[in-house]
Amino acid sequence: MQKNPIIISVGGSLMVPDSIDIQFLANLKLILEEQIKKGERFILITGGGKVCRRYQAVVNEFNNNSQLDADWMGIHVTILNANLLKLILKEHVHDKLIGDPTIKHPWHSPILIGAGYEPGHSTDYDAVCIANTYNVKKIINLSNIDYVYDSDPRVNPHARKIEKMKWEEFLEIIPKKWSPGLNSPFDPTASQLAYENGVEVAMINGEQLERLVDYIEGREFIGTKIH
Repeated sequence: MQKNPIIISVGGSLMVPDSIDIQFLANLKLILEEQIKKGERFILITGGGKVCRRYQAVVNEFNNNSQLDADWMGIHVTILNANLLKLILKEHVHDKLIGDPTIKHPWHSPILIGAGYEPGHSTDYDAVCIANTYNVKKIINLSNIDYVYDSDPRVNPHARKIEKMKWEEFLEIIPKKWSPGLNSPFDPTASQLAYENGVEVAMINGEQLERLVDYIEGREFIGTKIH
């Protein structure tokens, strides 16, 4: 009997912080291949990250800050990143990207990849939708932060790291509304959906991929668990 897939939201700023991070992609590929040998299956959702925000800034400059246009621009960037990951993991990946995250796709390869689908939210929301579609109750969110903090550590040197928290607490400290390019540990729209559907999210720094392995293999890990 096949295991439930592991859903990983891969931050665009890990894949392309400024230029494409080949070492990160190589390390991620190695870890996924090792886990596939152990019988794991994965659904990967790619974000847009810093590149996405750069494109959106240009769109806003020319299109009078149209949220819809900026959102579509971001979606196209996430699809570009998804195709990059698909080609890197080629021999392990289903031949088509996920489209509508609410539709279940029959797939037999170890990895299925998706990206943004429609305006109004980030790929975090798509990851939660996919979790619901495939009846998965845990999502790994790979980003470039070690923990969720009770305030912005870049502004407040006394910001407190949080290792475990309830969704109610998390929803209190993030922005209330989604906007394209929003910088939040997890999209407010996605957070609300995860809360309503009882989905756990593990926030893990993708620059330290051994933490990802710890979580997958059921060990204590460095990061924040929101449930």
